[in-house]
Formats: sequence, structure tokens, C-alpha cells
Amino acid sequence: MNQLLYEGRTLVGIVSSIIRQDALHVLYNRLDWERMFRLADYHRVANIVYLGVLGKGDALPDRWRDRFFGRYQEALLFGENCEESLKEVLMWLDMREISCTILTAASVRELYTISETAENTPVQILLDEENYLLAKGYLIDLGYETDQIYKGCGERMKRVSCISVVLYHKLPFRTPGYAKNMQKLLETAFVEEPYYNIRVLPEESEFVFRLAKIVYGYATDELRLREMLDLFLFHKMWRKELNMETIQKRLSDFQIDEIAEKLLRIAYMWFGDRNDNVFIEQPEDMSVYDIIEDRMLTSGTINREADVQVLKLEKAIQKDLDKERREESREIFKEKIADFFGTFRRKIQWAFPDYHYMSSIYPIVEKIPLLLPVFWLVRGVRLLWRMIVK
Repeated sequence: MNQLLYEGRTLVGIVSSIIRQDALHVLYNRLDWERMFRLADYHRVANIVYLGVLGKGDALPDRWRDRFFGRYQEALLFGENCEESLKEVLMWLDMREISCTILTAASVRELYTISETAENTPVQILLDEENYLLAKGYLIDLGYETDQIYKGCGERMKRVSCISVVLYHKLPFRTPGYAKNMQKLLETAFVEEPYYNIRVLPEESEFVFRLAKIVYGYATDELRLREMLDLFLFHKMWRKELNMETIQKRLSDFQIDEIAEKLLRIAYMWFGDRNDNVFIEQPEDMSVYDIIEDRMLTSGTINREADVQVLKLEKAIQKDLDKERREESREIFKEKIADFFGTFRRKIQWAFPDYHYMSSIYPIVEKIPLLLPVFWLVRGVRLLWRMIVK
């Protein structure tokens, strides 16, 4: 088995055993713990893995045990400081009458049986560009620093106390179809008490947002295990209240309804109770799910993609990227042309100074302006003579 795939499946096994609180038999001594830590950290589940390796003795080198413990400790600190710190940020935004939308709320932490296994970045806030700069400045004043940049979209801000907030001034999705349907989702947001300017998405819209984000992440090979886990817990909590007909319609508008169902099913395969009958009918061809899992767990290293909706989305994303590159190339070309003509203009101005400069050196030019070309020649000969003499 591919090493990346083996490590990915092992990571899923450890995480799911902690979430389900059941036993798991892993050959810990055979794992490369440096690679496992980096993989767990990438998927933002290192704090969960720490609980999975407790009591394993010498199987885990002290250095990497400490690294896992560090992530677990951050999760503990986050849990202690989360609620008040986030309320402080939202109250400030509301008092300044800064309109914004919370895309994913901190309430997802409450869905974890063990609170410190939740993620440290629960809140994602969308603002317009002007208010984004104001909010970022405020967070900096509170001691937050940029932890990760989402190019052209926003950034994750983190404080020493491990509190993190994601700010967006633009949703991190390409393609006109995604932009159009995301805007429809945002229009369903409502103002949440006790605020006047803070909007939240209803459960159905947040679920669609999470699924659409996961499908997009899968198509761009940026999908994290944590996102699948949050999706599973969110759906498990709210599935009885969710109007699946409405959700299916929205996912169809995104043209991701089939792949979204497959990814949700995989989330239940990984983390769900085997007695849970949320998916009554079993698919005839399970190899489709193996292909999806292989791609997810290797971040696209193993890519045998055959899903029509994913291929279509990939094509649309690539088309948008190509368009952006062409626009960047045009801008670079325009800058080069501007630089060329700017340099050429400066050379011409140096070789043929204006009337005021020439008349200050040669007073006769002021009296007889028609002699300006003659004294350009005189000046040129004098400069050339100096160069020859040197």
C-alpha cells in the first residue's frame, strides 16, 4: 500500500476511535511519528491524536509526544478562553455597526463529546473589504497576529491564548457558479440576538455551506479531515430538523449534489456508528468510494478521479485560474511597456533638455529660442568630448 495512503487510513482510524470512544488496534511502533505529526497537523486533528497515543509507552518518541501534547494543550486553552473572547470580538463589531455574516459558528464545539478534541478555529466571519480592514486592525490591537493568509480572500488571526478567528472579505471559491449560489446562501442569513449587525446562517444554509466547501476542497486537493469530522457531527446533530429536499435543491444548483452525498456517506463510514441507518441503501459499487478516499487521504497524490461533477468543477476552477493568469500576464506586459516608455522618455529628456534648463546654461537661448536645437547639439558634443578625454 502507498505509504501516504497507509498513514492517512491510520490517522482516520485513530481519530474515529477517539470520536466513537471505542478500541483500535494500531501498530504504533511501525509508524514514522514525524510524518504522522505533520499529517495530523495538516488535517488539524493533532489534538485528537494525542488522546489516541496516551499510554502507548515507548512506541512514541518523547519529542513527538510533546508536539502532540502541545496541540492538545492549545485546544484546552482555547476551550477555556473561547466563548468570552469571541463574544468580545462580535460585540465590538456590533457596537461599531459593522455588518458581517458568521459562516461557521463556535457552536460546533458543543457537538464534540470531549470538548478539547474540537478545532481551534471555529468562527469564520465574512465582511466587506472596508470593514475587513477595520476588524483586522481591531484584532491586532487585541494581540492577534496573522497565522495563515488566504490569498485574495482573507486570513486567520491567532492570539497567544490560542484563540483564532478567520476573517474573509471574499469567499474563497472560484467559478461564477459557486459565487452565484454562495450569494444565495448569504441572503438567507438573519440577524441573531442580542446583536443588530451580526448575521448567522440558518442550519440548512450552514450545512450546505459546509458541504459545498468540502466538495470544493476535495476538487482542489485541500480537503482536511477536520472538515469531514465537523460535517459529520453537524449533520448528525441537525439531520432530523434539516429539510433535505431544500438542501438537495441547493446542492443541485451548485451541481455537486451527487459528490456531496458520497462525501457525506464517507464521513459516516469513518466516524459514524455502524448501527446508524442514516444511509439505508448500500451502494452497489464501493470502489467509487475507495477512489474518493484514496484521493482525499493522499491530498491528490493518488488521483483516479472519475466523478463527472468533480471533473466539471475542476475544469471550471482551472478555467478561472487560466483567466486570472492571462489577466496577470496582461498587467505585467502593460507594466513592462510603461517601464520601457518611461525609461525611453527619461533618456529623451536627458538628451534634449527643455527650454528652461537650456536657457539657464546658455543665456542666448532665452534671447533667441530658435537656437535651442543648435545648443542641444553643442551640449551633446561637449558631453561626448568629456567622455573621450576621460
